[in-house]
Amino acid sequence: MSTDTGHSGIVHWRRSVWNGARCEPVLVTLGPGGLHVRDRSLGTVLQADPRAVTGRLTRLGTLVLAVDGRRYAFVGRGASSSPTPSADQQRALENTGCGAPRSGAAGGAVDQLLNGGAAARMRDWHIRLAAAGARFS
Repeated sequence: MSTDTGHSGIVHWRRSVWNGARCEPVLVTLGPGGLHVRDRSLGTVLQADPRAVTGRLTRLGTLVLAVDGRRYAFVGRGASSSPTPSADQQRALENTGCGAPRSGAAGGAVDQLLNGGAAARMRDWHIRLAAAGARFS
């Protein structure tokens, strides 16, 4: 695992390909204690050593992770019908401190215009997880 002090952010867990209401905000934290993903009530969705994580980043910016035989799909922003991050998630994010974005995290003009930079956010997570030992194809 890298010596990075950590990074936190809110992304969306795509629990269903078709139902936007099932695309939920999650608080993702990557630090010395590993990868931790928490739902709107701050319950643990996923907690793992990054070296135990495999996955891929799709062309459209979905970060697909596999841990212990379970698959998780994360995107940089939810659907219009997705719930917003909870107050608890926002407070926890403020308390953990959001890491500084890597250079180029803003993404290209098309990503910014059509997707609010969501694909760039997921590329940033892809880079950070790979640096921490996750294996991507």
